[in-house]
Amino acid sequence: MKLGFIGLGAMGRPMVEHLLAAGHEVGVWARDATKAASIGALGAGIAETPVQLGSQADVVFTNVTGSADVEAIALGENGLIHGMKPGSVLVDFSTIAASTARYIAARLAQKGVHMLDAPVSGGSVGAHAASLSIMVGGDAAVLERVRPLLNVLGKTIVHVGGNGAGQVAKACNQMVMVAAIQACAEAASLAAASGVDFARVREAMLAGSAGSRVLDVFGGRMAERNFTAGVEARLHHKDYAILMAEAASLPAPLPLPVAAQVWQQLNALMAQGWGRDDTAALLKVLESAHA
Repeated sequence: MKLGFIGLGAMGRPMVEHLLAAGHEVGVWARDATKAASIGALGAGIAETPVQLGSQADVVFTNVTGSADVEAIALGENGLIHGMKPGSVLVDFSTIAASTARYIAARLAQKGVHMLDAPVSGGSVGAHAASLSIMVGGDAAVLERVRPLLNVLGKTIVHVGGNGAGQVAKACNQMVMVAAIQACAEAASLAAASGVDFARVREAMLAGSAGSRVLDVFGGRMAERNFTAGVEARLHHKDYAILMAEAASLPAPLPLPVAAQVWQQLNALMAQGWGRDDTAALLKVLESAHA
């Protein structure tokens, strides 16, 4: 199969590198010509527009920021829909609204093009290590066609359900993860206010029932007061905006009291101008409130 890829950022580029290393023919398109040229030097073809890329590929992957970005790339004036052939597949790794994923899938289906919403978890570290968790919504038979490609990029591939189900799974993932980051921030704040070293507290917690990857990674950044972005907080803010809006739009609006409080903390973080910091900066939000 000929492959296309759009979205050459911190996660997209290593994903393309893995596909190239596995011997696949990959074409790319990027708004930033420098990024395209850089990956082109490794053997990827470079398309002038998404429609051109779509016309050349059996499977196109996208990994961009938000719902509007994916919709424009897929359905816009020079979008993939105008080039992709019947039977071809769009696999979207982005984190977007489930409703948007369903809408794009329905529009593509009118042209005989399949879509899988396949958001990923694991961040840039997981992308580099090809150890991503991939949550897939769409037709199971279509997933089986592209599963060998996904196996190049991730270790865990779960078919969650129909179109949009992958995005629901990612929303649930982000809801639990960022709430845990907020809990770590509150634990660090309580330890400091009590005159106890949070680094020692964290060490004890990691060996107990509160031990988790979030406490290890994000709690570690808090203990070291290292807020350099591993994951930029603005991206988690974007994800929370999506999940809160989707929850509010359900036929019976769903109360999410913990998520609502975390959302407010993320809003405060953004208001402080810390969106480019790591989400561990939720600790600084608590500290600023008590300064």
